[in-house]
Amino acid sequence: MIKFYRFPLSGHSHRVELMLNLLGVAYEGIDVDLAGGEHKKEAFLNINPFGVIPAIDDNGFVLADSNAIILYLVKKYGDASWLPNDAETAANIQRWLTVSSSEIARGPAAARLVNVFGAGLDHADALKRAEAVLTVMDAHLGKQAFLAADSITIADISAYSYVAHAPEGDVPLNLYPNVQAWLARIEAQDGFVPMPKTAVGLAA
Repeated sequence: MIKFYRFPLSGHSHRVELMLNLLGVAYEGIDVDLAGGEHKKEAFLNINPFGVIPAIDDNGFVLADSNAIILYLVKKYGDASWLPNDAETAANIQRWLTVSSSEIARGPAAARLVNVFGAGLDHADALKRAEAVLTVMDAHLGKQAFLAADSITIADISAYSYVAHAPEGDVPLNLYPNVQAWLARIEAQDGFVPMPKTAVGLAA
């Protein structure tokens, strides 16, 4: 059984947990005490020397980085629909994985970090970045149902968590109806599991 090292309020952790559940893969969830610094102690550093969550141990194969993990999971336990092999779709998936780790991370994810965890980031700048990326996503999703293809792929799983929880960073989603419809399509998938909500930033 896969050991899954996680923090429940982490969007990076949630994208892995969501992928595991959508694929129906059995796992043991192991919560890492970030507030207590468990991720910087020797036991966890032996799992991930970078000292960040999430990470998995699949019968001795240890892997960190949430995007790498979801790619691994679909390659080992999923079918080709999650990661199509044709050049155009593969490139589009990579494009949106990059957006997830750049524009989304610096926008809605960063704004949420300020509100939920008190991170010392520029909240105003994060809000501007969130507006920019969500505007692009909304226009894109007005033309197709999912980010990289006509059906759901790992690109959607990578982007979902921090966009869905953007209101916790005071980023309203009601301005982006196509994004909201996309979130609903993901949430309608068999095996979907939500990330816990916090009590802040519930503006939309």
